[in-house]
Amino acid sequence: MRFFTLIAVLAMASPAYAQIGALQKRVGQLQKLSDIHFSDAEERELGLKVSAQLRDRYGVVQDAKVTKYVSLVGTVLAKESSRPGLDWQFLVLDTDAVNAYAAPGGIIHITRGALALIQNEAELAGVLAHEISHVTEKHTIRAIQKAKGIEAGVDMADKGAVTELFANKAYEMVFENAFDRGDELGADKTGVAMAGKAGYSATALTGFLERLAERNKDVKEPNGLFASHPLIKERTEKIASEAKRAKLTSAASVQARYAAHIRYKPVPLSAVVTVAPPAGAKAAAPEPKAEEKPAKTKKPSLGLGRLRGALSSGTEKQSTQVSASAGARGVGPDRDAKGGPNKRAVVVTITEAELAAFKAGIA
Repeated sequence: MRFFTLIAVLAMASPAYAQIGALQKRVGQLQKLSDIHFSDAEERELGLKVSAQLRDRYGVVQDAKVTKYVSLVGTVLAKESSRPGLDWQFLVLDTDAVNAYAAPGGIIHITRGALALIQNEAELAGVLAHEISHVTEKHTIRAIQKAKGIEAGVDMADKGAVTELFANKAYEMVFENAFDRGDELGADKTGVAMAGKAGYSATALTGFLERLAERNKDVKEPNGLFASHPLIKERTEKIASEAKRAKLTSAASVQARYAAHIRYKPVPLSAVVTVAPPAGAKAAAPEPKAEEKPAKTKKPSLGLGRLRGALSSGTEKQSTQVSASAGARGVGPDRDAKGGPNKRAVVVTITEAELAAFKAGIA
């Protein structure tokens, strides 16, 4: 999997490279990933790379009004999070697939298909709060740090290699919805509190989840948001329990405002157009069992090639090839859905007055 070039609006400035360079230097001095500390700036750089690949894969809806509306909902929630000072950004991906992605550093993506399936603002808040929680709790970063069998004794002669490897792993996790059960339930719990504090019905997410389950009822393999999420019944019960425990009693759905801004129509799963795997693409080789893994040879360091293999689930060089191998593993149509042609991020500005007025409308 290679990196796609960042578009101008998200191009990295030289000071950012200096910050990542500091991370690279520290990596060279450490013995394991769990020792690495990511500053907010370093985490953001990983997120920018993840976002670039998501946008390259699905394209971006070029509607500033829709983007601003989603950004207003997201910003209201982010202000109630444990990391309100991050440079939060909200983007709408141009695909019929129903999905949402949280890139490290505060870049949240939701698909046009998800907006179509959502029925009110409180449900949107529930989805965004869940994704925001993945960022505030640093689930992607911590999962990389917990990756097994990876040591940090890397030859740093190849400048930028470590940053690329971390970003590739982060993209793989986000794109594959690879958070574990504990992280998903944790994001639900934190998201419930966030949505409730912002004034929304804290349990509104359950309506969307049940609608999504009905949409996916005939799919045998995990699909999209269900790629790693716990069973819906367990999630809805825990969401209701947490809202009750925290005494979050607001019933605000804000359906009229949602309907005024979002007019997409849901596309049945059977009608979602998917991207055909590239000719000759093969699924990634399965991870060998512990007893089948070859014995380690003694070397002064892992070397770049071995570390690249440890951090990547396969040998894919492009996101389309990653899609092909995932499709061969039986991933559903939301994962392989066709995207739009425009990769440019839509940037919107929100004033404090606009945010205050918007929040006042949560009723």
